[in-house]
Amino acid sequence: MVRLLQIEWIKLWNNRASKVLIVAYFVLLTLISLVAAIKFDIGPIKFHLAELGIFNFPYVWHFNTFIAAFFKLFLAVVIVSMMANEYSNKTIKQNLIDGFSKWEFVYSKFLTVLAFAAVSTVFIFVVSLLLGLGYSDYNEIGIIFSDLEFILAFFIKLVGFFSFCLFLGILVKRSAFALGFLILWTIIEQLLFGLIGWKLTTWDTAKQIKNFFPLESMANLINEPFSRLSAVQNLGQQIGEDLKFDYAVHWYEILIVLVWSSLFIYWSYALLKRRDL
Repeated sequence: MVRLLQIEWIKLWNNRASKVLIVAYFVLLTLISLVAAIKFDIGPIKFHLAELGIFNFPYVWHFNTFIAAFFKLFLAVVIVSMMANEYSNKTIKQNLIDGFSKWEFVYSKFLTVLAFAAVSTVFIFVVSLLLGLGYSDYNEIGIIFSDLEFILAFFIKLVGFFSFCLFLGILVKRSAFALGFLILWTIIEQLLFGLIGWKLTTWDTAKQIKNFFPLESMANLINEPFSRLSAVQNLGQQIGEDLKFDYAVHWYEILIVLVWSSLFIYWSYALLKRRDL
């Protein structure tokens, strides 16, 4: 396992574009902490984001994982480019000649996916913990370590998304087309949802079916956190709107994404197994 990861790391780090994207990704995750420094003080108007409670425990776990998930596209580019380079540089054929089985090749890529997801999760955990310790109004141990399921959901979300990108990289072979297909699939899911709700069943049933779509199921793991803020809740009460939603991470949502992740890895292997390289 370690040997396979070392081989993949050498390939990635020797590619200038991949190196830049990986560094940029973690720099952007770090920049989340700069949100705390944003202040506006114009006469009577005073605005400090940290004072809104976005870094309060346990809300910080929810907020940071939701925001950090948007940056996963940087590593998506790395993953599809990683596969495109294997084909264009003929290294996939060389690996097989050197004794790799096709399963070992896919397994090494999946280990890379797991490594990216794990390192990202640990990184955002540390950043969130430090921000919370620095700005949270609540520092009791029980409060600090509550709602940590959002950290787990973040990890599962990244594993699912990166597994999908790996599958697309093997399917399409070229990074630009793979990324284009990723965007196209986002549109396809919305079109399927509209078609099912319009022609086949009720809209409520269509929404339930939509939750099983791959990208939608990943998005469902971490719901938007903004309506959870006390300031937004108070505003909702003043205008007569009930802004209390279900923000929890549910086990069945995790299961759906894990099933899709397993399918993407299996399909990646099945595709590679059938191809004459």
